[in-house]
Amino acid sequence: MGWLRRIFFLSGMLFVVFGVGLRLVDRFYYGPGALPVSRDIVIPAGGVARIAATLRRRGVIRRPVLFELAAWVTRGEGSLHAGEFRFISHGSMRSVLETLRDGRPVEHQIMIPPGVTATQIAAIINDAPAARGRVVAPPEGSVLPQTYDYLYGTERSVILLRMQRAMNRALAFAWANRAPNLPLGDKRQALILASIVQLETPRLADLPKIAGVYENRLVNGMKLQADPTVIFAVTGGTSTALTHRVDSRDLAVKSPYNTYLHVGLPPGPISAPGLAAIHAVLHPARTDALYFVATPNGGDAFTRNFAHQRANVARYWRRKEAGAKP
Repeated sequence: MGWLRRIFFLSGMLFVVFGVGLRLVDRFYYGPGALPVSRDIVIPAGGVARIAATLRRRGVIRRPVLFELAAWVTRGEGSLHAGEFRFISHGSMRSVLETLRDGRPVEHQIMIPPGVTATQIAAIINDAPAARGRVVAPPEGSVLPQTYDYLYGTERSVILLRMQRAMNRALAFAWANRAPNLPLGDKRQALILASIVQLETPRLADLPKIAGVYENRLVNGMKLQADPTVIFAVTGGTSTALTHRVDSRDLAVKSPYNTYLHVGLPPGPISAPGLAAIHAVLHPARTDALYFVATPNGGDAFTRNFAHQRANVARYWRRKEAGAKP
């Protein structure tokens, strides 16, 4: 019976070893990982060994060899992907492998605000930290202001192209659904006027009113006399503001964009108008006003009478110089 006792003994030892092994595997595979805080990490292409080395260097795992073994044992669950992923704090080995197989890459964002110039747009895109390459200033008004998502390593030229396609789609849709009897010959003229209207006020509610004023001026053959076009002419499109109030020297600048010198629309857009400004131009408010001026409280005063306009302008500057709060 000695051989029977030895069999029971060996069986018991194997059971203990097996149980200990299972607990170790469970701890290794399902237990908390090394990463102290959640972190976005770029995983390079090049195989499991390179991925393991990156994860070890960034503090996600402790033992690259065990990671490689786990990846091999679970290889039937899918390939490991390159890209930028978010790894959660103390994520288990299973969590790390699931992230690399099925996780969504980290999305970065670029926000283009309404009313910026092409030069400013190029600077915003070139400052995007996770993109590659560089872009030059696109055609003025060709980009739709909004927030764009992109992945790590995306070419900046690709991002810019998406922005331009978004504008093309939005403008085509808006033009197709425009109000009737507008004094605008095509969607480019609508874009040009929208780029001016965009820069005239921060108040969305006033955009259709300002669009109505300018379209009344076009109908009446009047000069638009839009200060933003003068600023564009003075700065060469590098800025939408001056360090001083627009003065007589600015108004005399010889440029086809200076609407104080030329009747009608300027030859091109002067900024990137947002959807609200485009909609305002294609659905202007019904008004007989021919003039408007900003008020110290952030709104605009509208009138058909030039004498009233002069009084409104004088009142605005008196209150502004007196330090009236917006």
